[in-house]
Parts: sequence; C-alpha cells; structure tokens
Amino acid sequence: MPLTPRERVLTTLNHEEPDRVPIVLGVSNATGIKMKTYQGIKELAGIKAPDDYIYQWPELGTAKIDEETMRRLHSDVRGVRDLEPASTLERNRSRDPHSPCIDSWGSGQSEIGPGDWFPGIHPIPEATTLEEIEAYPGWPDMSDPTRIAHVKETAKRLAEQNQYAIMATPWLLFPLERAFAMQGMDVFLLNLAIYPDFSKALLQKIAEICKELMAPFLEALGDNVDIIKIGDDLGTQESLLMSPKMYREILKPVHADYIAFIKKRTKAKVLFHTDGDVFPLIEDFIEMGVDILNPIQTSAGKMSDLARLKKQFGKNIVFCGGIDTQRVLPTGTPAEVREEVRRVINILGPGGGYMVSSVHTVMNDVPPENVLALVDAVEEFGRYPLS
Repeated sequence: MPLTPRERVLTTLNHEEPDRVPIVLGVSNATGIKMKTYQGIKELAGIKAPDDYIYQWPELGTAKIDEETMRRLHSDVRGVRDLEPASTLERNRSRDPHSPCIDSWGSGQSEIGPGDWFPGIHPIPEATTLEEIEAYPGWPDMSDPTRIAHVKETAKRLAEQNQYAIMATPWLLFPLERAFAMQGMDVFLLNLAIYPDFSKALLQKIAEICKELMAPFLEALGDNVDIIKIGDDLGTQESLLMSPKMYREILKPVHADYIAFIKKRTKAKVLFHTDGDVFPLIEDFIEMGVDILNPIQTSAGKMSDLARLKKQFGKNIVFCGGIDTQRVLPTGTPAEVREEVRRVINILGPGGGYMVSSVHTVMNDVPPENVLALVDAVEEFGRYPLS
C-alpha cells in the first residue's frame, strides 16, 4: 500500500526504506525554482495558476509554487515560511522602480540587469569594533507580529490534512550569511582573520537576533512541523571558505548553540543547508545535531564522491539534494537528467536516508523539460526495493 508523502518522508528520516525516495522541491529558496523555469513547467503541464514570489520578495526571483504544480512535481514536502514585516514589504513595493531593495536588517539588493538583483547593499562594511556593532541603529525588530501572523494557521491546516511533511523556513536567519550581508562577503572573511573578537561578537549578535524570531516562530508551529531548515554557506567548489580550525573556533560554537536552541523547543529534525565542498565538516555537523544535510553539491570537490558520503556518514545523517544544477540540469538532455537521477538514487538511496532535490535553487537557465524529467525519473527509478 502506498505511503502518504509525509509517511514517506518520516520513514526516510528514520533511515528506513519507504515506498519511494521522497522529493523535496518548491519548499524554500534553497529547494525552490526561479520564475522563468516555473512558468515553463506550468506551460508544459497545462496548469493555469498565477505567478507569485516566495516570501513576497520578487527581487529574490524564486517562485511561490502553486499547489497543482507541487503535485505535478510529486513534491512530498510543503513549506511554512516567515515574512519580512509588513512595513518593509510595503516600503519595497512603493519604492522608485529599479532602486535598491532593502530588507529589515538594512542590507539589500541592487539591480544589475533587467530583473536581476544582486546582494550588494551592506550597512556596516567598515565596522571593526564591538562599539560599532552596538551603535548600529538598524538592527531589526523581531517582535513585529506581521512576520509570523500566518504561521500558526498555515501549519495547522497542513497538519490537519496530514498528507505532506512540513518544513519550516525562517528566511535567512543564518549567522554567517547575515554577517556577509551586513559587511560584504570579502570584508567579513578578512575580518574573521584580522579582527576575530569583532567577528565573534558580530556573529553572536546576529545569532541572538535570529533567536528572537526563531522562538516565537517555533511556538507558533507547535507540534505541526517535521523539519526546520537553517544553514550557512561554508564551501567553495574545491574547499571551505575558512579553515576547519577557524570554523571550529569561531563559527561552530554559534551553530551548535543555535541548533541546541531549536532542538530544545521542537521535536522537528534540523536540516542544515550549506553549499560547496563541506566534506571536512560533516562530522562536526553530526556532532552538533544536524539531522539532514543539504544540498550535497556533487560538482564540488569531495562532495562528488557519493559512495564515500553514503558509506562514511549515511547511518548518521540524511542527505537531501544531489542533482547537479551546474551542468546536468541546465545543459543536459532530459535523458541525461534521468540517468543522473538514477545514478544518484542508486548510490544514496539504499537503506533510506536520502531525499531527492536539486543542488540549491533551480535557476532560470534550467529547461522546464529537465525539471519534469527529474521528478518523473524519481517516480520510475526511486521505488523500493531499488533495482
């Protein structure tokens, strides 16, 4: 008897084999689909649904996937997300066309081409002292009720349907990535080396602000949640953004405390999103209590060795992702996509503990035919027992 999508996911999270490998698409920005490709999927599938943007943030460019399309994608997970405050959303909707888009932290995006936005607005790029951290007047008010006013009802409705696993994603509550937004990536990485005390203090300040939203967010969810998504991008194509030693001394304590804070308030599994070759840190993630690792960037260094990942870590962490968005999805044929899906499933899928997703967001350069080839291949090749 087929399982419900939620049962399928929960079985997988328990490192057991369900009826098929679960699919996670369209749930958060990290598992989302950009607007152009989303529109193409709807056209191919004959679905008439309006265009909308995730988090009500058009400049992000990621579509809010309608329910009919989610079913066509065979996605086993549904999302519950926070929002920027209503005042921030309204300010950005009413700003001058093509002017910078500023979030509630004071950081933001500039338009670098028609409809293309880049995170290039950093409010404290020159700060290097603890006094400058405290003096910054733009720290966000996380108590604004409009951030999470919809969360309780949305989660309750999904739980009452009891069909899909529920993944909750407070948007960009990630200490390192937020530090990049506040200072610029190159500046903050340099400050980690030159001003470590300042860098620790900035990360801790951000993490404490993140907790100010995470606590009421989790309270609003109650028991109506299966997965909490957090993360920080730590890897590059061939290595880490920082040495393992620096990570363990400066950032790991922040991550460990953040995860403990979450796990004290919910029984939901923690999904940690981090791009690039993060192989040297997987043991650290497991030690901190990460349950699910995403996106398994198969084009990056040792993360391409899926057999080693499965053998070395597969009993202690669930893998989510693995379908390449650098070459296979954008430039491969549907047949090549199908073969890649089969290859990845056959390595990561045995024994459970694997959920199919693209490596991060499906970008606008991905043909919609390839997205449908991906999900249809899971239906064909992802049935247990795997052939």
